[in-house]
Amino acid sequence: MQPFDLELNNINYAVFPEGEETYTIYKDGKEYLQIQKDDGEQWIKFDGETGTPVFESDEEVNALGKLIEAYKEEPEEDEENDESDQSDEEY
Repeated sequence: MQPFDLELNNINYAVFPEGEETYTIYKDGKEYLQIQKDDGEQWIKFDGETGTPVFESDEEVNALGKLIEAYKEEPEEDEENDESDQSDEEY
């Protein structure tokens, strides 16, 4: 999965998938936090200095997590359209 942008409360975030449901989030062009999907609907963030999970509830982290889930569920129409355009050109 490629990096993508999200907007939450008029703030733009850049999301970089790291694998295993872990994402590094950039805010204002600077690394902001790293989050990971936990069991159920909860998302956990990692301490920026130690890299250890912080299990207290964080509304911003959960809201970003929900936006990431919604983004992942959207079909990637652009890639499909590009492929069909290329196959038309070959004939």
